[in-house]
Amino acid sequence: MPNTRPTTIRLADYTPSPYLIDTIDLDVLLHPTRTRVISTLKVRPNPDATAAGEPLRLDGEAISLHAIAIGGKTLAPGDYMTGQDSLTVRRPPKGPFTLTITTHCSPDTNKSLSGLYRSRGIYCTQCEAQGFRRITYAIDRPDVLSVYTTRLEAEQADVPVLLSNGNLVDSGRVPGTTRHFATWHDPFPKPSYLFAMVGGNLAVVKDTFTTRSKRKVDLRIYVEPGKEDRCGWAMDSLKRSMKWDEKRFGLEYDLDIFMIVAVSDFNMGAMENKGLNVFNDRLVLASPRTATDANFEAIESVIAHEYFHNWTGNRITCRDWFQLCLKEGLTVFRDQEFSADERSPTVQRIADVRGLKGHQFAEDAGPLAHPVRPDSYIEINNFYTATVYDKGAELVRMIATMIGEDAFRRGMDLYFERHDGEAATVEQFVQCFADVTNRDLGDFMLWYGQAGTPELVCSFKHDARTKTAELTIEQILPPTPGQPKKKPMPVPLRLGLIGRNGRDLQLEVASGPEIRDGVAILTKRSEKLRFANVTERPVPSLLRGFSAPVNITLARSDADLAFQMGNDSDLFNRWQAAQDYAARLLVAAVHGIRAGKRPEKPTAFIEALARSITDTKLEPAYRAQLLAMPSEGDIARIIGRDIDPEAIHKASRWLSKQIGTATASELLSIYERTTPKGRYSPGAADAGHRALRNRALAMLLHRGR
Repeated sequence: MPNTRPTTIRLADYTPSPYLIDTIDLDVLLHPTRTRVISTLKVRPNPDATAAGEPLRLDGEAISLHAIAIGGKTLAPGDYMTGQDSLTVRRPPKGPFTLTITTHCSPDTNKSLSGLYRSRGIYCTQCEAQGFRRITYAIDRPDVLSVYTTRLEAEQADVPVLLSNGNLVDSGRVPGTTRHFATWHDPFPKPSYLFAMVGGNLAVVKDTFTTRSKRKVDLRIYVEPGKEDRCGWAMDSLKRSMKWDEKRFGLEYDLDIFMIVAVSDFNMGAMENKGLNVFNDRLVLASPRTATDANFEAIESVIAHEYFHNWTGNRITCRDWFQLCLKEGLTVFRDQEFSADERSPTVQRIADVRGLKGHQFAEDAGPLAHPVRPDSYIEINNFYTATVYDKGAELVRMIATMIGEDAFRRGMDLYFERHDGEAATVEQFVQCFADVTNRDLGDFMLWYGQAGTPELVCSFKHDARTKTAELTIEQILPPTPGQPKKKPMPVPLRLGLIGRNGRDLQLEVASGPEIRDGVAILTKRSEKLRFANVTERPVPSLLRGFSAPVNITLARSDADLAFQMGNDSDLFNRWQAAQDYAARLLVAAVHGIRAGKRPEKPTAFIEALARSITDTKLEPAYRAQLLAMPSEGDIARIIGRDIDPEAIHKASRWLSKQIGTATASELLSIYERTTPKGRYSPGAADAGHRALRNRALAMLLHRGR
């Protein structure tokens, strides 16, 4: 019986590819069941791998070999060998050579939606992570970068649109046939996972964008016919993304055309193929008649995310799949920053942290916990997790918090300058920030290698006699599978002390880590910060802006939480105080309900909440977030064990009813004042008013429950 035990791939076993492929020319004749692909590869031994003369192994799956030649000479059967997932040239030339391979594949019967497939008459590809090998034989790994030229040919009546990466360099009718062709050339080397081609009956929406260097870029969104009228918001989002990337990071688009294809049958949300992004059309199409504000916001975010990959993922790609967090975490960070600038920094941060705690923290706490950069895998598709994406983004944010905005931009500039056109690693990325700041960031790499969510257990005391305050912090690193003991990690803790008048005190550190711009960088398992000239007992505000992906524990009274809800200058922590106070009430209510006791009225909480939601100096979208109580899932995670879903549901309804009843007049006033006027706009301001109005209405409706 054959050994079917899966192979474990390990980061420690990485070696460079023995061969490199400088160019790949593809000649593709599309056919539903027998697509012919002629690939011409310019191959050379990798000087970093000393491979000259050793066999050349190419990846290939679900394709049939028709012909193979080197330098125009057909190889004899003994010169090569085919396996279930490979083609091996036994004795390739020792120097550079041209390899031509003819293969066939069947898009109609490819149900994996990986490689080239055909659905509803549309040919489409998905090559990340290992789909290119289902189109033709190649070295299908991210550190082999090639310049692609792709000629597509098909029956014009059946497949009127032919698209691939890069710029269109030629097109026309094939003489003597009913077929037509289109040739695309991408001058920027890319790995095979970024290759794409699309063919079918597609309608197009066109626009242009003028770059900061005054180049005009054609913008096109291809959709199924009849859906063109729902592309406006996606096109607008694309143009704003391009402009933002130029302003924020100095990054200009580099091709003459940028294309998005939106199809119904695409099993990824979206894919950043160079110059030819492919989307599931739910993340492109939107109409005020059928789409919600959340739909419009998601489209804006994902359009930006895939466009931003042009530099962070495409121009600089990842050396191996263990570096997936480099391209994805960095690009998630960038799309979060875009959304923050386009909408509201605080509301965006709240949304990001809600998602992080709801998905990634849960992943960290379970049996599937893994580091942001795992050290091994069996199936690469299992790498696409909240930890890699969302926690990966938090690590980038921590670097920015630790070194400051200006230094972070200089580090990013150095990253693009140093590694453009390369397949990079996390170490190379972090080193750029170390170099521009002359700081040793070696310990920061622990964040990439250690799984789990650290907990900061804090205690705070004030001594009126000595006019000092003391904050003690213990970093707890819970054990995770395969990592029973861990080293303390550097944690940027943004903090403040709120005085009795509601204003932040001037921080005067007598001992402990230095605080710069309100941030203390914790490096030890136990830290103690001692503040001088603190004449009155302040309320500590810790982890402002959620400056690190950690849990934090600090004993606070109800009065402290209510005070923080109304006075914290950090709006994120004002929201967090409201969440913590509400969660405390809900957990107590759950225990009371289970014991047959009626929960006490949350008067202090409701009074503090009412003051905030009626404060017109706060933007409507933020006030809507204040009205969004912790979810039932949040409460279940806090309780942790012996979960009673019915009791949690009753407690949740109880608190909402208390709020709706006690603040009915305020909520009704909010509802009436935020009634929409004029035509619908999906922009941030109008969406914020609608969010607040809907939250107010929801709370009012809870009165009758």
